[in-house]
Parts: sequence; C-alpha cells; structure tokens
Amino acid sequence: MSSPTPPPLTVEPRRRTSALKMIFWLLLVPIVLIVGYFAVVLKWNYSSGERAGWVQKLSRKGWLCKTWEGEMAMVSMPGAIPEKFLFTVRDEAVADSINKVMGKRVTLHYEEKVGLPTTCFGDTRHFVNRVGQVDEIPLAPGIVVPIKPALTPTPPSIGTPAAPPVQPAPPSTAPASPSPETPPAKS
Repeated sequence: MSSPTPPPLTVEPRRRTSALKMIFWLLLVPIVLIVGYFAVVLKWNYSSGERAGWVQKLSRKGWLCKTWEGEMAMVSMPGAIPEKFLFTVRDEAVADSINKVMGKRVTLHYEEKVGLPTTCFGDTRHFVNRVGQVDEIPLAPGIVVPIKPALTPTPPSIGTPAAPPVQPAPPSTAPASPSPETPPAKS
C-alpha cells in the first residue's frame, strides 16, 4: 500500500498580510515617534538670551558630526574672576562672523535646547545663532569707557551741578572809598 501524500502547505493570504502589517507598524511607529521627538526638541527653546564677553576659543569638533564649539570669558566687574560660557554654533556663517571678532568684546545671542540625546548636535546646550560687536566697555555701573572717540563734549557727572560760566565784573561808577590809613576830613 502506498501512503497518501500530504497536501502541500500553503499560507493563507490573510495571515501573510497581517504579519507584514505588524512588521510595518513595529518599524514605522518608532521611527515616526523618534522623528517627531527630534522635530519638537529642535524647534522648542528652554531659554534664550544674550551674553557679553570676549570669545577666547572657537574650534570645529566632533567624530562624526562636526560642530563649532566655543568658549567666551564673561567679566562682571573689573578685577573679578571671569566666568566661562561654553557654546555651540551650527551655522557656518555665524562661526565665520565670530572668527572675525575674535578677541574683541561681543554679545552672543543663544537658544538653550534641552533633551537632545546625542552630542551629534553639539557638546553644549547653548546654541549661538547671532553675534554682535560691543563698542564700549562698562567698567562699573554708570561708568563707561567708549572705544571710539566722542565727537561731543561729555556732560558733567551725575550729582554735581554744572558751574555757570565766569563773566568779568562790570566797571564800578561809585566814588572810591577813602583808605583806612588817612584820617577822615573834618568839617
């Protein structure tokens, strides 16, 4: 007797499509979530502001993703120990303008990004997007030394009244008084 041959194994089309849909959703959903997270984190700022000081260092760093990493010395008062402000620049034009004003007093406008999981975007959380040069150096509150010569005379200091201009006294028309050494005339 011959044994009957088993029927061929066939996968139902419905099972095949459900397995493909499951693999598709298992790959697509995490990718969409990750891309959405990065879009939100890169668009949203935790804080933004400006800092002033002297840029000491700016260099292009990174193993795979190259970014400009810099260091600025900020001095609050003359003679005080400078505080370092570490920052990242992603735009080449901004990095070029920082290189042009290196060693001069500048203001850097930054945006602080929180939640970037890799250093591929930069080593710091502070991303500089604008730079400006400062033309005066404040020594203390109320005292400013201009770098460019002033074209107008400086006003008097605050708290001291301006002295009126000195004018010569008009000539006197009254008769001269007798000197004290001569006795007065008797009448």
